[in-house]
Amino acid sequence: MSEQQSVALTRERQGDQPQMEPKEVMRSIVGVLAAFFAAMLATTIVSIALPTIMDALNGTQTDFNWVLTAALLANAATTPIWGKLADLFDKKKLLQLGILTFVAGSLLAGFAINIPMLMSARVIQGIGMGGLTAMGMAVIGTVIPPRERGRYSGYFGGVMALATAGGPLLGGLIVDSPLGWRWTFFIGVPIALISMWMIHKTLHIKHVARKVYIDWAGAVLVTVSVSVLLIWVSYVGKAGYFEFNSWQTYAMVGGSLALIALLIWVEGRVPEPVIPLRIIAMRTTALSIIASVSIGVAMFGSGAFLGQYFQVAREASPTMAGVMTLPMILGNLFGSVFSGQMISRHGRWKIFLVVGASVNIAALALLGTMSHDTNYWILAAGMFFNGVGMGFMVQNLVLAVQNTVKVTDIGTASSSVAFFRSVGGAAGVAVLGAMLSDKVSALVIDALTAAHLISPDGSGGVASGSTSLDLSTMPAAVRVMYETAFGDATGVIFMASAAVAVVSLVCVLLIKEAPLRRTV
Repeated sequence: MSEQQSVALTRERQGDQPQMEPKEVMRSIVGVLAAFFAAMLATTIVSIALPTIMDALNGTQTDFNWVLTAALLANAATTPIWGKLADLFDKKKLLQLGILTFVAGSLLAGFAINIPMLMSARVIQGIGMGGLTAMGMAVIGTVIPPRERGRYSGYFGGVMALATAGGPLLGGLIVDSPLGWRWTFFIGVPIALISMWMIHKTLHIKHVARKVYIDWAGAVLVTVSVSVLLIWVSYVGKAGYFEFNSWQTYAMVGGSLALIALLIWVEGRVPEPVIPLRIIAMRTTALSIIASVSIGVAMFGSGAFLGQYFQVAREASPTMAGVMTLPMILGNLFGSVFSGQMISRHGRWKIFLVVGASVNIAALALLGTMSHDTNYWILAAGMFFNGVGMGFMVQNLVLAVQNTVKVTDIGTASSSVAFFRSVGGAAGVAVLGAMLSDKVSALVIDALTAAHLISPDGSGGVASGSTSLDLSTMPAAVRVMYETAFGDATGVIFMASAAVAVVSLVCVLLIKEAPLRRTV
């Protein structure tokens, strides 16, 4: 046996080892699920409250996009770092550190007095969310064999669906109550702290220490390259910023591509890369990552704007907006739990990816037909089947990857998929938000011109082209124009998401199904 093979075998044996009987596993997983619930709740509960928050803090559509994007980007940038740390350090302690980081960000966001403070707090929240997501999946991969993991992945999907369902409803109730929007951030703190206590009491994993190398250069390059590209997407073509054909565009896009090239060069030469090229170059992992990016665009991007659509275009209260998104949540719950149970029973997983991708494309295309006065049953059908498609795909793509890598690489492999899904989500919010903003501006200008409130060249007494979400200060006639414009423009982002979702179908069709392992 060569020295290199000997080192590889030693690393294979040095991963964290479960020290629990099967009956103890479920008790420990409850704490992990509670932490994952708190992280998911932080995204969904805020999305329904954001129109109110923007109104209170005098935010714009771009601010709306970046309050969402800041957390998603921080989540994406730090997920591979957490995943690498999971392969180097004690997973239990790292999970608890992620919880504390999330709690700190949540408290700071709840006390925010302006948009910059809120965005900073969301970055901290996102870092904690990255830890909760990556470490939760790493723990699952460590203590549960792949053949049984489908059931537990179904539980994760069910918790995701519950958080997605409970978030808008709870957020709406809190915003409409005397507590106010700040409690949409505070509410996750006790849940996270309870989960931390449960994990401390029930999760037992023996960690075997090994030599540590942290790829700080890779971590910085990942964060900066993605951030620069998303900042460019958010502001290019906007009045008061810069155009597509400008030095800022060339500098930001060119700089981001150069940083990505440098990242690939660095990751191929360091001993413990944040994004291991040898893992993401594997057929199943590579295809799952591309599919996850596509899913992230639809899951975070299009989903983030549903609550805004119902509140702005349909004049629903925050609570009612949460109720109106229930079909998507029910579909997600069904898809996650059903697919998880069937995979554990029969061991076949690819069929659920193919069906989920196909259903998702059709559902997004149906939602792409929406306008400000579309019948609700059409929207409900689109949301339900969109949820089913997501439920069939999100966790099962991670399962497919975990089944193909060594146990010592599970944390890194799982976090790589989650990382690219979050990048897709952050890019989706930024790009789709920019598309929505531009479409709304064009429709508002047309409406104001038709009403002779501005001249055809865009000048006049009423601010045209603005995407301010402070609707309470607008004259009644202008407010109606903005509401109609938002409703008619929203369909564009869903149709764009449907086009992107085609990529996920192509990828899952090309994935080769391998029998699920029965051992950890």
